[in-house]
Amino acid sequence: MPRLLIATAVAAERDAVLAGLGGATVLPDPLAPNAAEVTVVEVGVGPTQAAAGTSREIAVAIADSAPYQAVICAGIAGAYPGRARIGDIVVATASVAADLGAESPGGFIPVDELGFGVSRFAADPTLFPPQAGAISGEILSVSTATGTAETCAALTTRYPGAVAEAMEGFGVATAAAQQGLPFAEVRAISNLVGPRDTASWRFDLALAALTRTFSIQGVA
Repeated sequence: MPRLLIATAVAAERDAVLAGLGGATVLPDPLAPNAAEVTVVEVGVGPTQAAAGTSREIAVAIADSAPYQAVICAGIAGAYPGRARIGDIVVATASVAADLGAESPGGFIPVDELGFGVSRFAADPTLFPPQAGAISGEILSVSTATGTAETCAALTTRYPGAVAEAMEGFGVATAAAQQGLPFAEVRAISNLVGPRDTASWRFDLALAALTRTFSIQGVA
């Protein structure tokens, strides 16, 4: 039976996904018209922890002769104003390392332009097709969450296709790519990116949306 790994940053996201699955560990397979065994794992906050935690989970599964066939990064995120709203679901077309590179007098230089690696991984569009009402676009992975209007403007100018930012997608995608596994990222919007205003954040709405998205019907 194919195995699907769903990686989240924190326990609240993991629990929201598990609530959507209804506690099931076997569900319709997004890769084939059969069934998939699903494991939901908390891998840590930020690109580095996410990459390490996902790589560890993939390696353990291989060692146990039960490898995964696909990986999904799931959780909450901030939306760039005008591109998504609180409570929306965003499905990545690509996960982008937004701040991996170098500053220069001429502006930011992504790591791939420097010749040192890659700064984005395309998502597999068949692994988690957008549901009705979902928004598709690039999801940026940042090491420092945006907290000013200036940084928000710089990122949306640099990445016109970006709809949201989080901190783990690129790390999870890196781990998946190292094993040649298809990858997807899905996020529920909890806040708008810009000046840091925690009073306006709605984790409750975002986690509830994540649960609805990962209902068995949602991933079939």
